[in-house]
Amino acid sequence: MISTDRPTLTALPLAETTADAVVVGVASGPEGPVLLSDALPEELAVALDASLELLGVRGRADEVHRLPGAAGSRWPLLVLTGLGSPDAEGRVGSEALRRAAGAAVRSLAGTASAALALPVSTEEELQAVAEGAAMGAYAFTALKSDRTHEKARASAPVGALEIVADGVPAERARQALHRAQVIADAVCTVRDLVNTAPSHLYPETFADTVAAAAEEASLQVRVWDEDALREDGFGGILAVGQGSSRPPRLVRIEHAPEDARAHIALVGKGITFDTGGISLKPPASMMTMKSDMAGAATVFAAVRAAARLELPVRVTGWLAMAENMPSHTAIRPSDVITMRGGTTVEVMNTDAEGRVVMADALVAATDETPDAVLDVATLTGAQLVALGVRHTGVMGDDALRDEVVASADRAGELAWAMPIPEQLRSSLDSRVADISNMGERHGGMMTAAAFLREFVDAGRPADEREQSPTPWAHLDIAGPSFNESSPYGYTPKDATGVMVRTLVALLQGRAG
Repeated sequence: MISTDRPTLTALPLAETTADAVVVGVASGPEGPVLLSDALPEELAVALDASLELLGVRGRADEVHRLPGAAGSRWPLLVLTGLGSPDAEGRVGSEALRRAAGAAVRSLAGTASAALALPVSTEEELQAVAEGAAMGAYAFTALKSDRTHEKARASAPVGALEIVADGVPAERARQALHRAQVIADAVCTVRDLVNTAPSHLYPETFADTVAAAAEEASLQVRVWDEDALREDGFGGILAVGQGSSRPPRLVRIEHAPEDARAHIALVGKGITFDTGGISLKPPASMMTMKSDMAGAATVFAAVRAAARLELPVRVTGWLAMAENMPSHTAIRPSDVITMRGGTTVEVMNTDAEGRVVMADALVAATDETPDAVLDVATLTGAQLVALGVRHTGVMGDDALRDEVVASADRAGELAWAMPIPEQLRSSLDSRVADISNMGERHGGMMTAAAFLREFVDAGRPADEREQSPTPWAHLDIAGPSFNESSPYGYTPKDATGVMVRTLVALLQGRAG
């Protein structure tokens, strides 16, 4: 399920490369397209710059042009990739470089190697180009049969990526490429898991895959099966999973360095397939429901990346896994569940199951009194209505919420701070239980967050949680986790791996 066949990343001067293709950047200037490359031989650069408009090159983001190697060039292929509009000083940002690199490398599927001679002068820019290139070199082929193997191989992603960064000292370049390799691999790991069919990825196999990979990364792992979940009072996870022949799981993974400067808990929604349960979804709404475990995959990948980067931060990841199926054993609307920590929940809609499994995991995570807890979930269709398919909605305690958004800005991802209006909590009141799993439909993304907030510190004594409440933030990735449109930049069709980079950036910030 998780591929180990990732592209190699090296830093080389252009004069030393033997790559099959060379990628250079073109910006969209006020007076037309401008070639931005100091690495090309001067004669070739001048000739290219003079031909840009004739070739129809504009330098816009996601624009890629492939040209045969010019006379006197020792590279069979030249690729011009759009960088968008530069700033007043003629520079482009790291995200523009990341996206341009990804678009170029995507267009080179079937090519063995590529050198990227984009305008790089700093360690940050080098890392951005390397990340974009490595994320652009992605394909999911794990479930292809031998009959299509040869065809798949002919259009395989670029296997060797060389980054031209003559202005970055060699040791700093090596460190930047290591970080880029770890982060891109984390993103692609999420894509692999989300793209895997629910016939192959269900709670037991998901837990086994995570446990095996976590142990390889020297992470501590604990898995709760259905008996252990029952014994430890995880009523929400058990209830959601009881309609399936494939029982639920809870996985805890931990990166615990001796010099940890903080303790961050991450909670991920791992619904391996969501039919809606008894409150059955329409068929068209089920087409992408293998992606309903993207939050858990994101948490796993972020914790493993923290270990590989040797960040001095203790990180605990909680992955709540279940398959939400209708059957004679499934939960029903009006059922009441007793959650971890004792809170009772009236189930008004079995398709609002993600918040139920997340609530159990939030209680367990905050029982350990971390410095902060963040949860990641494909939680609501309302997120798409509010923010579309590329922005993640971030809610929770103001300071932590804003830290997440700032981390997303640094990482080049799109996140938007949203409130949790106080009046939404009363819409969750139940006449027969402590709380209902459904409330106000309008602003449903924020209503779901109001539900989750009730379970932060819910297992701790009241006086203790009042004196030292755990800061909490909720990330709703329902839209941006799965791209149903055309690929763009370094983002493929289907699973995207969104928010991994943001979480890693936040952990790096906490590491100082």
